[in-house]
Amino acid sequence: MTKSAEGFARVAREVFAPVYPVIAEQALAWSGIRDGIALDLGSGPGLLSVALAQKSNLSIIALDADPAMSRIARKTAADSPGRVVPVTGDVHCMPIKDDTISLVVSRGSIYFWEDRPRAFSEIERILRPGGVAFVGGSFGTPALRESIFTRMRRRNPDWDRDVARRSGRATPDALRVELAASGVARARIREEEEGMWVEIQKDAISRRAR
Repeated sequence: MTKSAEGFARVAREVFAPVYPVIAEQALAWSGIRDGIALDLGSGPGLLSVALAQKSNLSIIALDADPAMSRIARKTAADSPGRVVPVTGDVHCMPIKDDTISLVVSRGSIYFWEDRPRAFSEIERILRPGGVAFVGGSFGTPALRESIFTRMRRRNPDWDRDVARRSGRATPDALRVELAASGVARARIREEEEGMWVEIQKDAISRRAR
């Protein structure tokens, strides 16, 4: 297990943990989806996966490109036996069949994707007709955002600069250009005080079925 994976998981549990239940409930409420298969994309240690499982009847695939993270997520998933399945895979070529996923949620990983147009196309491919994806970097609520920033500044004096640099990799304007390049049929940017989401929807009748 890599030291970086262990460190990331520790920060997720000690600082970011309150965010995941809030984001899970928001995604479920916005989508109206509580059954089927969900994908936690860039799942890290699996805390969002477990929150989704606890708040719905969904089965969760926790997908991360780092095998060390998948091993950590497997331990986290012990809290939801049979409901959360960690998988190692790349967002640019996911080991998931077409038209199978009801809900995709991804917090934070969008800033590290090498080819976002391709990733957006992959997300649309795996969504079932009527499925929805929310990928972005929200902190849940303004109060949670402030709390996390306060705690992270104590751990990392360069936190604000790091956040600004990361956010600069995926500005709303840049994301709109990348969404257009991806060929995704239905997408929009949700800009909020607590953060940003890219929302991708697949028509109830899949384009492949027409």
